[in-house]
Amino acid sequence: MRRRILVPIDPTEPARTRSAVDQVVRICQREPAAVRLLRVQPAVSGHVAMFFDAQELRELQQSTGAEELQFAQNLLAVAGISCTTTVAIGRSAETIVAAARDFGCDRIVFGRDEPSLAGRIFGSLAQQVRQLLGASGDHQVIGS
Repeated sequence: MRRRILVPIDPTEPARTRSAVDQVVRICQREPAAVRLLRVQPAVSGHVAMFFDAQELRELQQSTGAEELQFAQNLLAVAGISCTTTVAIGRSAETIVAAARDFGCDRIVFGRDEPSLAGRIFGSLAQQVRQLLGASGDHQVIGS
């Protein structure tokens, strides 16, 4: 069975992106896998949105997200691994879980995360995703 791996990308954390891609490369060396990169763009507040046409705002978020995925795409390409990309808009943890389910991914790979104050209070993004997934066992969350 071919694995399906979802890799959420945060462009503000290039070290975490590199760590996630390294983990994906190791997985793909052991077994065949389809890799999907995901960039979750935050929803825009109503105050900002009122200055844009809805279609224009969607296109802006999509193009920005696509640019932000380029670093991870390039790292995978150098390793000889093809991937698909998706840009979604919403709250990070909830959107990642929905994407994993929608795309039939059995693994979600996060890079190593440096502990932060927010992470200690709210839990890391990976921990939030694990909590939302519950004990279903349908998805393995790898990383911090």
